[in-house]
Amino acid sequence: MAAARSPVRSHGHAGPVRRAGRAVGRALHLPFTGTARGIRRATHAHGAGESGLGKLIELHAVNGAGDVMITVALASTVFFSVPTDEARGRVALYLAITMAPFALLAPVIGPLLDRLPHGRRAAMAGAMLVRAVLAVLMSGAVATGGLELYPAALGVLVASKAYGVVRSAVVPRLLPPGFSLVKANSRVTLAGLLATGIAAPVGAGLQLLGPRWPLFGACALFLLGAFWAVRMPPKVDSAKGERRAHLLTHGEKRPSLRTVGPAVLHGLEANAAQRMLSGFLIFFLAFLMREHPVSGQSAAVSLGIVGVSAGVGNACGTAAGSLLRDRGHRPEVIIATMISTVLATAVCAAVFFGGVMVAVLGAVAGLTQALSKLSLDALIQRDVPEVVRTSAFARSETALQMAWVVGGALGIAMPLNGTVGMAVAAGFLSVGALLAVRGLLSSSGPGGGAPERPRRARVA
Repeated sequence: MAAARSPVRSHGHAGPVRRAGRAVGRALHLPFTGTARGIRRATHAHGAGESGLGKLIELHAVNGAGDVMITVALASTVFFSVPTDEARGRVALYLAITMAPFALLAPVIGPLLDRLPHGRRAAMAGAMLVRAVLAVLMSGAVATGGLELYPAALGVLVASKAYGVVRSAVVPRLLPPGFSLVKANSRVTLAGLLATGIAAPVGAGLQLLGPRWPLFGACALFLLGAFWAVRMPPKVDSAKGERRAHLLTHGEKRPSLRTVGPAVLHGLEANAAQRMLSGFLIFFLAFLMREHPVSGQSAAVSLGIVGVSAGVGNACGTAAGSLLRDRGHRPEVIIATMISTVLATAVCAAVFFGGVMVAVLGAVAGLTQALSKLSLDALIQRDVPEVVRTSAFARSETALQMAWVVGGALGIAMPLNGTVGMAVAAGFLSVGALLAVRGLLSSSGPGGGAPERPRRARVA
């Protein structure tokens, strides 16, 4: 009888211990599971979960985090690890080896992917897998800075832009009921920005362990992204009702973005000028702040101040985009206001050059670029017929990436004089404003941008 009771007493004694162990386990997991559930609720809110937009939001967050990990590794190798003069030569070499071929490849990325409407999930997964493999290959060269690093960086750049083009074309397929395209793009873009802000310090921490570790982190993220891309809803690959954007008017021989209508054309011109500013500021200020940092701060801290300012401005612009749209503001007026605002700020930065004005310009440039891009998306949604809209998104994104490349090349070629650099920035912004503002304001008048004018985008 005593022997029979012994297991019962043992089980009764182990029960509280087991329950306590489960309670401790739940307490340890709660911060992670609770955070994951909170993120899932945010990304899947307002029908985004049912439509599949929530999955795209999460995928884009992983994409942004992986890209910033690679950026941290490259910046440490190409820029911060060597003296200024040698760093400028390395960055010039980086631009020559990566940006020049990309400038030739970028115009064909959109049209090429436009021919694969049934393989969008595979294209996004492929872009992720390519970067995962290249991140591992780069880990062997990142410590030495050998020439083999640069072709791999070019591959990462092309794959990243290819993903961006496909993502732009996918968003219209995943809109929840009653959801505007500009609001959907706001959510996707904001998720990428938040993920970038979180991943940047993590990448910097991994860099302390060794130059390879941020690349290993990027590889893991891109593998996760490839898996999530394959699990996107099947309607992402559906091309029902779509045709390529061969938009011909007035007897033109070849398709071009000029044929989508004046509002979209002028909006693209203004966005291209601001995207050019983004590329210019990244490369010009990287060297300027290293040579002439903000008073009392190191070069890394000075660059961090400008980078954080730009990131905060971009996030604020993205968050404000859907609010402006929902309150009936016309996209043409928003774009015209934004390029005028950033132009005025660039002029002030040239006249009153200093660390504070540079940070202000970074914040304003981030905000205006985000609002202008969201408004351009709204113009395409409004003025371009649905049967060619996804193709128009792919082609416009390719044009904007080209503008970024031009701005970056100009930034690396400039002498390290802050006033001159800001004057040059104000100069090409002035050209963009002259080309775009008048046409945008004319299009925003009564009937100027009305969606009922189908001749704006005729399918050939």
